[in-house]
Amino acid sequence: MRFHILTFGCQMNVADADWLTQALVSRGWTAAEESDAQVFVVTTCSVREKPEQKVYSLLGRLKSHVDRDPNVFVAVGGCVAQQIGEEFWNRFPFVRLVFGTDGTAMVPQALDRLMADSGLRISLLDFLDHYPEREQPEGGTVGAQAFVNIMQGCDNFCTYCIVPFTRGRQKSRSSDAVVAECEALVRRGARELTLLGQNVNSYGQDKHGDGTSFAGLLGRISAIPGLARLKFTTSHPKDIAPEVVAAFGTLPNLCPQLHLPVQSGSDAVLKAMGRKYTRGHYLEIVQNLRRACPHIALTTDIIVGFPGETLADFEDTLELTRLVRYESSFSFKYSDRPGVRAEKMDFKVPEEEKSRRLAVLQELQDRITMEALAGLVGEEVEVLVEGPSKMQDSENLFWRGRDGGGRIVNFASPVPRLSGRMVRVRIAAAKKHSLTGEIRGEAW
Repeated sequence: MRFHILTFGCQMNVADADWLTQALVSRGWTAAEESDAQVFVVTTCSVREKPEQKVYSLLGRLKSHVDRDPNVFVAVGGCVAQQIGEEFWNRFPFVRLVFGTDGTAMVPQALDRLMADSGLRISLLDFLDHYPEREQPEGGTVGAQAFVNIMQGCDNFCTYCIVPFTRGRQKSRSSDAVVAECEALVRRGARELTLLGQNVNSYGQDKHGDGTSFAGLLGRISAIPGLARLKFTTSHPKDIAPEVVAAFGTLPNLCPQLHLPVQSGSDAVLKAMGRKYTRGHYLEIVQNLRRACPHIALTTDIIVGFPGETLADFEDTLELTRLVRYESSFSFKYSDRPGVRAEKMDFKVPEEEKSRRLAVLQELQDRITMEALAGLVGEEVEVLVEGPSKMQDSENLFWRGRDGGGRIVNFASPVPRLSGRMVRVRIAAAKKHSLTGEIRGEAW
């Protein structure tokens, strides 16, 4: 039984795909190239514009495999699957499984059943009132970098966001289950763990929590022997606790890196978005983070052209970007999502103006990013090697990795099999979005 997974969207989808791969392989399935697969699993995302059309386009392409072999079928999961549900069956008969995020844990068993019964279709779209724990493969090794879901869903209901409708209300995993999974991953070879959730800062604050705060969870995981790096995403500013801020200065393997989505620098827009913090509160958090960890690398998300955003509001966002000096940012034009409150808001910004504002913001961010990278020239950093670099030449073997702040670092080394190892690199030059350097000493 040969499968191929195609993944779109957030790191949680990437983590789900990694887990599905391990779970299916442990049940006797074989990961295959697209041209040789019997079953396709598509994990979808509805955050970006026109997500349904992108999924339909992909399914149209996958139909060519079904035309060649009628036994081939497709499973569709993730946020678009939660929205469209069994309607996929009407348009694409070869889609035999649709599953939402709470149904992911049951996908391996469902695929086994579908392989045994060619006339069966299965829907796993119900929201559960608890976090559905997943079987955790123990055998074999994993890569140096691994993701761990610590919660599911969100209770914030920002006015532009569809996540509470597609991933459900917040459900925290038990801290013991999270720590046990982290310990198992480190035993199997993981050196860097990234904790995932729609809002990790509110971990444990729902009725499913076991009394462990997010700061407490960080402390327990940080203490796992052999764990070199610990990261987490995504953080909602309104919920970040002083203890989490302080952890950046006290936990030795907590990476000096934080993605802290601001979305807008305007108090009026933040209120319309339902973000529940002010510009001043956000800047106070940034100040406290830099007091705890002066070299912390901050990144963010920004939405341009939210309904009612004036030129003055947009200028507030530009000014905040200059003040915080993000290492990088993910910036997008606002687009309506069905069923959310912002869809019905008046004073929509014209598409051409949204595009203009986005270009101005991204040009500013590019300048700040280049200046931040240039400031690292001459420093030595620890790099976790991810694999061979794209920038090869006839004389040198180049490798690619990331420093503790998440920056891409390319360096030359004749040493083979560096993937997954740590090296010290002296930064020699800064490019537009990456660094190049020279290896110092032995890898470990």
